[in-house]
Amino acid sequence: MTPAAVSSRPQAWPRPHEGMPPFDNSGAPLSFFEFWPMWAFYPPVALYAGWLMLRHRGILLPTVANPSFPGGGFYGESKAEILELVVRHAAPWVAPFIAVDRAAGATADSAQAETRAALVQLAEAGLALPVVAKPDLGCRGAGVKLVRDAAQLESYILGFPAGARFLLQRYVPYEGEAGIFYCRHPREPKGRILSITLKYFPYVYGDGKRTLRELILADARAGQVPHLYLQRNAYRLDDVPAFGEPVRLAFAGSHSRGAIFRNGTHLVTPAMQARFEQIAQSLPEFYFGRFDIRFEDFTRVQAGEDFTIVEANGAGAESTHVWDRRTPLLRAWKDLMLQYRLLFEIGAANRARGFRPLTLAEFRRWYRREKALTPRYPPTD
Repeated sequence: MTPAAVSSRPQAWPRPHEGMPPFDNSGAPLSFFEFWPMWAFYPPVALYAGWLMLRHRGILLPTVANPSFPGGGFYGESKAEILELVVRHAAPWVAPFIAVDRAAGATADSAQAETRAALVQLAEAGLALPVVAKPDLGCRGAGVKLVRDAAQLESYILGFPAGARFLLQRYVPYEGEAGIFYCRHPREPKGRILSITLKYFPYVYGDGKRTLRELILADARAGQVPHLYLQRNAYRLDDVPAFGEPVRLAFAGSHSRGAIFRNGTHLVTPAMQARFEQIAQSLPEFYFGRFDIRFEDFTRVQAGEDFTIVEANGAGAESTHVWDRRTPLLRAWKDLMLQYRLLFEIGAANRARGFRPLTLAEFRRWYRREKALTPRYPPTD
């Protein structure tokens, strides 16, 4: 059942895609390459990036694209360090958070005490449950959960690796989410919004007869990628949603975790461009990256108002509009190659200004740390 088929719903039910541009559900639900494995999709982009390394004589130039970000925000960077920088310079636009360090010797027995300490830390920061929990190191929505109460917080802490850090961030309770990709060459006075990705959370609609499992498997899109939804909804797969009831299948706004991406680049306005220019230029030595935002009404975002930054990504960010199911494969490759060309040009310009990229040894250490932690994070909502 599509949203248009739901004529009325109790007030307690969620309102799918509220505040977002109308969700176009016509045509193919997926592109033929949308969920290719990385080894199948990225080789042309990787080859082009290799050529850029030779052209600019620098393998790790992306790590100096944003000199104020740890490692340029390319890989293995701390989310907390980047968000703290954004909070210092653009606080009204950022969801506040705290960073929590699990002790290297933390055990299951210490989880209760750690939970109490985290709740005290939240209160001291003027925050309260619910919050969004996310690892300090990681990408593609790994380990992101909505924590509604103390029991869920303790469960998250219990499942989180000892000796690692996670963030607890104020929950922004809106359906609207987007990724705003910004780019500026260091020699240019102004930058531009390179890409806008509209993130729609997936829903199925009850018919009063079928279980949630059956609804997922029968859905035109979810049924093609059921592995993204069945496990995280295992606790309610045998429930039978009421007729017309919308059931949200995923919380994290990550494509690889099941969010639906649409290309919204054509929706940028002068006011929107001016606002993100202001925010980007308020950050010292920031030139390339993506702001992930939440909002109540996208028309207000287009007016340059009423949105909240929940994450700021640097050189490792991707122009995620390429995962719109209407994007042709060659266009997706072309857009990503443009992104990498700009990234290396910015890195080369910053190197010429005296900034030093990471060494191979430093990058290898960061890479291994994140790679080792990611499989140990709690499951993503």
